[in-house]
Order: sequence, then structure tokens, then C-alpha cells
Amino acid sequence: MIQVEQVTHSFNGHKALNNLSFHVEPGECFGLLGPNGAGKSTLINILVTLLQPDSGSVTINGWPLATQQAKIRGVIGVLFQDSSLDERLTAYENLYFHAMFYHVPPREAAQRIAALLEMVGLADRSHDLVITFSGGMKRRLEIARSILHRPQVLLLDEATVGLDPQARRFIWDHIAELRRTYQLTVLLTTHYLEEAEICDRIAILDHGAVIACDSPTRLKEIHRQDTLDDLFIHLTGRSLQDSETGELERLKATLQVRRIK
Repeated sequence: MIQVEQVTHSFNGHKALNNLSFHVEPGECFGLLGPNGAGKSTLINILVTLLQPDSGSVTINGWPLATQQAKIRGVIGVLFQDSSLDERLTAYENLYFHAMFYHVPPREAAQRIAALLEMVGLADRSHDLVITFSGGMKRRLEIARSILHRPQVLLLDEATVGLDPQARRFIWDHIAELRRTYQLTVLLTTHYLEEAEICDRIAILDHGAVIACDSPTRLKEIHRQDTLDDLFIHLTGRSLQDSETGELERLKATLQVRRIK
């Protein structure tokens, strides 16, 4: 379903992706793990057609990214880390405008919206403004929106960041139901290692390249590690949580310097 072959991409002379290669099978749940700066966000931006790689090739559903971007956009659904809902609109209106963007006929759109709002537990809030929703409710609405046009591939970029454990579990239960119902292929990035455990396979990225790829269980067996966190430390020299914390501390330090100036 997704084929990435020797993809390289640079920003200002820095290689964000370095001859990156992997593939995702139809119906598979595939996870990408890596510290900040490993290239995950760059890769996601390429997969959603916002960037073209400097070299290498990407195909989705058999279509080359270089020449078939419009077709690829039609078969992917995306849930980014930052919310892109219009909080001035109701839940129903957000979904309706998405349906119109993907040319879903109005009558069919209404049926799909009703079914999806019911599925994500927001049917009774369909005509409420999104600004009144909690973070977990917004995420559920974004899940409904991301599959409203019935994509074949769902891309989840840090989809549950900032949510409490209960809300995260609710989200992943819905995604599991979507996989069963629509035979979705799912590619996700996450820094919650318990979420990576649900993946059929994971790829660990570091410095823009895949350094390990297999099922979570198989990787732990191969490298004789008890947990994914142990595995991550073994392969990269640091824990995934430490890498996220370090990035946050660097950001805080930068903001403090700017305040002083």
C-alpha cells in the first residue's frame, strides 16, 4: 500500500531523511518511532503530498507521488498532531465542509456524518460549537472527519499527544474498529510506547534512516530487550521520552533567551 524507496530530503543542508526505505502492507498498522529530528514529520509531510523528496521514490496505492498527487490525496486520511478543526463551527458543519471538499454527494454525506458521529460518541453534540468540546472530543471528531471520505490509508501524526490515558484508549479503540470496518491501512507516529505495541510492525528511525523494522515482539526478541523503551535505548542510546523531554527543554531555553533579549 505504501512503498518508500531510498528517500532523501534536506533542509538548509541538513539531511532530515537519508536514503529512507520501508513498505506498509494493505490493512497493516505500521508505527514510526524516533527521537525529535529523526525525520518523522518530514516523512509525514511527504506522504500527504506537502513535500517532494529530493531523491528516491514514494508510491501509495500503486501511484507514484511524483506524478499522481491528486489521486493520492483522495485515498488518504490524515490526523495531525495539532487540531485543524474550525472551532467556530459545529461538529456537523466541520464534517459537512470536509465532505464537500471531497465531493461526497450531499445526501450521502448526511448519512455518513450521522453514522460517524454515532460511532465516535458525539451524536448528541452534533450541533454544538466545537469550541465547547474537550480535547478528547475534538480528537474523536477529527477521527470521524479523517475517514469521512472513506480513505484507504489513515496517517496519524502524534494523534493522541496531550490526551489523558483514558482518552487515548478511547481513540485507539475507535481506530481498531475502523480497521475492522473499513480495512484501513494505518501508519502512525507516536512517542507513547504502549501505543506502538498495538502495531503489526514498527520502524525505528534515527538520523533520517530506518535502523530497525519488524514486529514489536520480534524486535525485542532479536535484541534481547524486555520493553520497547529498553529496545529504543539499546538502538539509539537514549529513551524516546528523554528525547522528547530534551526537545522541550531546548524550546524553553530558546524562549527564555528571547524574553531576555
